[in-house]
Amino acid sequence: MKLYGKRVLTVGMLVALAGCAAAVPPPPPPPAKLPPPSLPSTQLPRLQLTASGFGRLAGWGDDGAVRDALAAFRVSCAKILTLPPTQSLMRGAPPVLPGARAGDWAKPCRAARDTPLAKVPARRFFETWFTPYLVSLGGRSEGLFTGYYEAELHGSSHRHGRYRYPVYGLPTDLVTADLAQFSSHLPKRKLYGRVKNGRFVPYYTRGAIDNGALKGKARVLLWVDDPVDAFFLHVQGSGRVRMDDGSVVRLGFAGRNGHRYRSIGKVLIGRGEMTADRASMASIRAWVKARPKKGRALLAQNPSYIFFKKTSGDGGPIGALGVPLTPGRSLAVDRHFIPMGMPIWLETTHAKIKGRLFRRLMIAQDTGGAITGAVRGDVFFGFGTAAARLAGSMKDSGRYYLLLPRPRPWPR
Repeated sequence: MKLYGKRVLTVGMLVALAGCAAAVPPPPPPPAKLPPPSLPSTQLPRLQLTASGFGRLAGWGDDGAVRDALAAFRVSCAKILTLPPTQSLMRGAPPVLPGARAGDWAKPCRAARDTPLAKVPARRFFETWFTPYLVSLGGRSEGLFTGYYEAELHGSSHRHGRYRYPVYGLPTDLVTADLAQFSSHLPKRKLYGRVKNGRFVPYYTRGAIDNGALKGKARVLLWVDDPVDAFFLHVQGSGRVRMDDGSVVRLGFAGRNGHRYRSIGKVLIGRGEMTADRASMASIRAWVKARPKKGRALLAQNPSYIFFKKTSGDGGPIGALGVPLTPGRSLAVDRHFIPMGMPIWLETTHAKIKGRLFRRLMIAQDTGGAITGAVRGDVFFGFGTAAARLAGSMKDSGRYYLLLPRPRPWPR
């Protein structure tokens, strides 16, 4: 993770935005009545935020379920308003960007609470309280957008028969080191490891853990019947396990081993085993299951490992913001660039969506080990077979606009 480069770019972006905030013009009226005005751009080396208007957002008027985005935004607000006003919603960067501090959301969140959950009031709310900015990096506004879902597995509370693959809770010897606590000159980054002979060393990799490195060091929450399903549970970050006694256990993210995520799909492509246009969750799963021995070695190529905890509740899984995720509206982003809770207008495509166009208002509520970069997102599709199909087939280029909160509403 190139944390230093990200931090510098983000700081530069924030400083420039702070300098031009007062000059940002209001959003245009509905585009059918008036053309969108020319808006200034905020530019910096490599990273670029270009001010726009809602009339310029392709498909903005076609998102008939924008009320669902408002509902998801309210869920974020309920959490954000409990935080200290100065608390940063980003990671590794000074929280100068509008919306980067919890206190930046006080007025918009109060207004959202009083806005009816209907199409017209919801759209008018976002047009009144926000200004869209196109995000680009190095002059490129296109990035990769994928999907994820809440996985379903089959398991047992004890090891027997086909239930041979453990799902671990947090290990007792896992140590987290916050570098910023040691020196203000160090980056705001956490390291994960263990103490060996008085020294802080990296934690066990996936391969080591699969070979028994955690024996006696971590509690097994349950046992599942498929190592490939267990691997993709780590990729998704949460899931439901249908137990052999008929009950259902929900699992949520508890921690990680600290190793960087490596895409096994890219490994297969690099080896010539699979072409880029055919690499999907379904095709990778099929490849691994057809080659058990090689498949296990392939899974170990991703050293990142996730630890879980049992959760409760009837809503969606809990994301990085600490709120339940909303299918089709929650977006996982890179927190080094995008604050949690930020509304984002996404423009991409999806092969399984009618018309292929995927244009809708999303809310940044989660993160992911594979989600890195200024223009990168992961759409949460929910739970079940349909959600898995939508998530597994999404791998498309696109762009997005941050809806930065205004200090005061634009009178309409």
